[in-house]
Amino acid sequence: MKSSIAAVMVHVPDVEAGFAWYERAFPGARRVLRESPAFEFLSLGEVSIEIVPEDTKCASGAAGSVVYWRVEQFESALSHMQSVGATLYRGPMSIEDGQRMCQVQDPWGNCIGLRGPSLSA
Repeated sequence: MKSSIAAVMVHVPDVEAGFAWYERAFPGARRVLRESPAFEFLSLGEVSIEIVPEDTKCASGAAGSVVYWRVEQFESALSHMQSVGATLYRGPMSIEDGQRMCQVQDPWGNCIGLRGPSLSA
């Protein structure tokens, strides 16, 4: 089994607002529309960020798994996320090899993990 992340599915109450926020949060992402079957997502490197409507099986919010994004510089990544409206949920904390990690929440309560080197390390 290949061990890389293919897609992150994010459930939100308003898909267009979700796309707008995630495009600001991940400035390198580009919107892609597949025609058959019709499906729109954000492409960020080899990972798809799939913004989909919440439903009775998957509501938005902190409820389970968290994907941690590797960042080049922890403090600047956390600052960027907070500047676009993310709120700190857990951490930050120091981990191995001078790395830091935390979780932030998007405006709908979904968790986004950040992990990377610290300037102060």
